[in-house]
Amino acid sequence: QVQLVESGGGLVQAGGSLRLSCAASGRTSSTYVMGWFRQAPGKEREFVAAISWSGGNTYYADSVKGRFTISRDNAKNTVYLQMNTLKPEDTDVYYCAVQTRFPIVTNTNTRKYDYWGQGTQVTVSS
Repeated sequence: QVQLVESGGGLVQAGGSLRLSCAASGRTSSTYVMGWFRQAPGKEREFVAAISWSGGNTYYADSVKGRFTISRDNAKNTVYLQMNTLKPEDTDVYYCAVQTRFPIVTNTNTRKYDYWGQGTQVTVSS
């Protein structure tokens, strides 16, 4: 079992920045690939970014490439999402998730992720 807790969400103006954090606990040795997803009310949860255990491999959705950066600190069992140049369309609930079986960084399907956090709200005002 892995428990995930996100933090760092909030309200920011367009063009601003936020950094989300996701702290893992439990079987942290199995947090091979960690990812971020986001979801708006009434819409499907969509992939944002993912990172390998070593941090050497990352993968991004086209909509955030060049603006968002995913990173991790395994000593702290934490993954981060630095979000720059935020746009109103980035407004969503952001979720952290982990793949513990057959981890592949380029997996964007939510069903490939085994554990999820509770989400943190990001609101970007225009």
